[in-house]
Amino acid sequence: MNRVVKLSDVAKAADVSQGTASNAFNRPEIVRAEVREKVEAAARALGYAGPDPKGRLLRAGKVNAIGVATTETLDYFFADPYARAMMASISAACDVHGAGISLISAANDEKLAWNIQSAIVDGLILLCIEGGERLVELSRERRLPFVALQLDASDATISTIGVDEFDGARTAARHIGALGHRDAAILAFELVDDRVGPVTPDQIEAALYSVTRNRIRGFQAGLAEFGVDPADVPVFETVNDGPSVALALESFYADGRGPTALLCMSDRIALTALNWLRAKGISVPGDVSVIGFDGVPEGAVSDPPLTTVAQPIAQMGRMAAEMILEGIEAPRHERVEVDLIVRQSTAPPRGG
Repeated sequence: MNRVVKLSDVAKAADVSQGTASNAFNRPEIVRAEVREKVEAAARALGYAGPDPKGRLLRAGKVNAIGVATTETLDYFFADPYARAMMASISAACDVHGAGISLISAANDEKLAWNIQSAIVDGLILLCIEGGERLVELSRERRLPFVALQLDASDATISTIGVDEFDGARTAARHIGALGHRDAAILAFELVDDRVGPVTPDQIEAALYSVTRNRIRGFQAGLAEFGVDPADVPVFETVNDGPSVALALESFYADGRGPTALLCMSDRIALTALNWLRAKGISVPGDVSVIGFDGVPEGAVSDPPLTTVAQPIAQMGRMAAEMILEGIEAPRHERVEVDLIVRQSTAPPRGG
């Protein structure tokens, strides 16, 4: 095997000290031109490519890069519309600062822990829709600055950016109720890991993920203002993907009638539902109204365009990136406002 050429080999071949050879690469302005040329010639002859930039950055204590972490697998950053929109806003902020991004994910907890511990970054942005507590735990162990997005945390030592999940969901349900809907169903995120199916009140109370629990409660509270008993609103737990959303809809429409309104916990769920309903010949909003939650760009061009509770995703991503890049001197807790965007996927119930 060929031996790796080191800086000390270049210094010896150029007949200079290792410090002078290092300066020739890293601080060329302080090295005489003839000495610098001799070091560069020796490096070319030996096939030395130059100092490892990772080592130089780590010695400087800053790598000018942000890690974005999720408990989902890596394809989440590309497949999920919310994640894509969030990454676009984080990327725009990094461009302004000339900083890079490292995507951190894992198929299991062991790999997630390793990936967070080994990431060469200055700080972490945590996407905490699911598994937020674990992301926070691992980030604390890494001892890097971090900010958690959409984490319902009472710990004042954690920097957070998010929306009022309960109020946002209640806004969606109030819109449905004001249109005249009293027969609604909820398509939810996971309450615990890897579970799909109908949800009981006890399971809502015992939910592992606070975002899911708070949005369900918000949906229920908004409908209750119009006299709808939460016990009469079916909730189906999905994993925010096509197959699990299809199972939910098959369950809701098993008797051939189905609800007049679907309250979806994400725009991704809502857009998937629109596709399923269209394939089954169920008219939106004629037979059923559909409302999402997020405000992703795809919702504006869906068929029909999607009514949604929009989070200011661009603002949230920019704030998170700037907090890491500019430094977090003390924990910050930012709550941003949602906005109801009414489009063509919601209307009064037929005959209502």
